[in-house]
Amino acid sequence: MKSNVQIIKDDAGHKIAVLPEVIFKNKQNIDWGAVEEYLQRYVGEFVDVADTESIVYIGTDFPSEYKGSKYTKRLKGSYAKAKANAAQGITSMLEIATQKGFSENREKKHARDAKNGWYYYTTRFALPVYENEMKTENYNVYLACLLVNRTKFGKMYLYDLVDIKREASTPLRTMK
Repeated sequence: MKSNVQIIKDDAGHKIAVLPEVIFKNKQNIDWGAVEEYLQRYVGEFVDVADTESIVYIGTDFPSEYKGSKYTKRLKGSYAKAKANAAQGITSMLEIATQKGFSENREKKHARDAKNGWYYYTTRFALPVYENEMKTENYNVYLACLLVNRTKFGKMYLYDLVDIKREASTPLRTMK
């Protein structure tokens, strides 16, 4: 799916997926059903993670897990808003992901869908800053972890976006 997400590098050389808009604006009551519906457009796609040359699929379970995971249910305020809006750049964020880590599956409920464990990728995304409903030239940068499961057949599927942290550095300014 074609998106208007821009990929840039920060001063440290990290790639960042710059998201064009804040489409889910409410920080207090995110409409996670609308986020799930938005993510349906990516089901069936696959992404080549450039750093590791791994192929990661976006399966039918991804939108509902993104919406209803334990992590999502605990999110509040600006982090909930950041995760909701990250939906628009999920394929770009996966494409630029780095620092692949691995963990064995430890839960019976994932015995089938993560039989060969979990992979964790670091990714970055930026959301525009608004003042009085007007978009500014500044962007807040977030660091997050993309969680990918590996099936018994060796296929890797995007599962969730977790551990979202706002980077404390000065916000990005748009490159025009």
